[in-house]
Amino acid sequence: MSNSSVVELPILNQPAEAVTPCCPPLTERPLSAEEAERTAKMFKALGDPVRLRLFSLVASHEGGEACVCDISDVGVSQPTVSHHLKKLKDAGLLSSERRGTWVYYRVEPSVLAAMGQLLTAAAC
Repeated sequence: MSNSSVVELPILNQPAEAVTPCCPPLTERPLSAEEAERTAKMFKALGDPVRLRLFSLVASHEGGEACVCDISDVGVSQPTVSHHLKKLKDAGLLSSERRGTWVYYRVEPSVLAAMGQLLTAAAC
């Protein structure tokens, strides 16, 4: 295989419908009212600098998930971190799993794919 070959790899442990973007690219067609509502909720959640930083910390963390104990140092109190993480979860940007006393957060690959697809210009 040459270096110029592109190989598409499947996303493991994700149902096929999970990678479907929430909405078409903005250049493809106007969003429906429902699509705009769902998309605005995601972008509104990311519109806060602390939430955007938390989202980035989780998305870039080694192994694809982060313990709340590893991402709490963002310049606000622990209750405020919890509030912001809840807002990100409510917007569908993060999922979480409790393991003992800690909660681990992850950004599902489908969320990143959907956000990227939304902002990608339609192919000419």
